[in-house]
Amino acid sequence: MKFGEKIKKARTALGISQEEFARAIGVSLRTVTNYETGDRHPKKRGLYFKMAEVLNVDVNYLLTDDEAFLLDASGRYGSSGSRQAQELIAEVSGLFAGGEMAQEDMDIMMHAIQEAYWQAKENNKKFRPKKYRSE
Repeated sequence: MKFGEKIKKARTALGISQEEFARAIGVSLRTVTNYETGDRHPKKRGLYFKMAEVLNVDVNYLLTDDEAFLLDASGRYGSSGSRQAQELIAEVSGLFAGGEMAQEDMDIMMHAIQEAYWQAKENNKKFRPKKYRSE
């Protein structure tokens, strides 16, 4: 189940409207709508914890491997890292579309590609402008 589906399912199970949920977590109604349709994901890890608290679910329920990957990329490399990670996930997911690969095998492959992303980022550190280096 995808992030947006999980939020909508938990929210409706509690009988909370999108507007009430938006107020409770401190975002706009449009943002909640975008989360539920899968158009957007929270940029900050703290918002996941706030959502989990309001929805009375464990935060790990909301965080799939892809969401955790996106958050880590955003935290380490800012908006460009997040954008690159989203593009990577979208392109790799396209490879699986209509295929007959088992879900477990797809998850293993996605994890391997994410590890390759981290390794490539680490290897390219020396080419990053000084103002973007954290060291």
